[in-house]
Amino acid sequence: MRAIDTHCHASPYWFEPIEVMIHQMELNSVEKSLLVQFFGVYDNDYLIQQAETYPQKFRVAGLVDHTKNHAKEDIENLSSRGVQAIRFTAGTKSPGADPYYIWKCAESVGMTATVMGAAEHYADEYFETVIQTCPNLQFVIEHLGGVGAFFGPGRPSSDIPYEVYKKTLTLAKYENVAIKMTGLGEFCERPRPLPQPMPFLEIPPVIEMALEAFGTRRVMWGSDYPPVSAREGYRNSLSFPYDYLNLTSEEKDKIFYTNAIKYWGFK
Repeated sequence: MRAIDTHCHASPYWFEPIEVMIHQMELNSVEKSLLVQFFGVYDNDYLIQQAETYPQKFRVAGLVDHTKNHAKEDIENLSSRGVQAIRFTAGTKSPGADPYYIWKCAESVGMTATVMGAAEHYADEYFETVIQTCPNLQFVIEHLGGVGAFFGPGRPSSDIPYEVYKKTLTLAKYENVAIKMTGLGEFCERPRPLPQPMPFLEIPPVIEMALEAFGTRRVMWGSDYPPVSAREGYRNSLSFPYDYLNLTSEEKDKIFYTNAIKYWGFK
């Protein structure tokens, strides 16, 4: 198995510094990772420095304050520094007459939009209108469309908003939309006591639903490290879904490796 992680965080002030991320990658034979800026931090220098220091290992998804007058210049500056993607929430709206302005700015410089939100936000009419407004912008939906417990451990299958999720999956009709899948612990309830080797007794079919909608060429794995450490842990976030999915080795290779090269510019 070979793997590229399309969703992890690093910081010297919050979560973990890059050295810890590299250690986890080496332990688990993860070749490359997309460093995703977490919300509330608009200084992307640390992540950019890591991509410059390890150009074969890291790419960056940055964050700008879309409410500021200089948001367009900030996006252009990040693009000029080699940042591949900008992170938005599904409900991001620019102030003023054009709520889609910041999305258009990302589209104009050829960046990818990695999009976070609760399940209801992805399914909202506004987000689909954004996609329609920016046909040349690549969108990547994070966290399986928000079906897991937001920022926490998984919840019972009966609590997953399936009808909302189904609406989100209709966005697969747009070829410029892809989706990230996470480790199973983000949407599976943790049993007590914990069985081994596969701890999850009930696995909701949300990954299968995403694969049915998007196909294996538009689904990619992202660990959500280091928050995943409070769930099943980094290694298990990779091995559990890899072993669980009833797919060919070629199909798994797309999800865990080659799709990331396509969407994030890895070499």
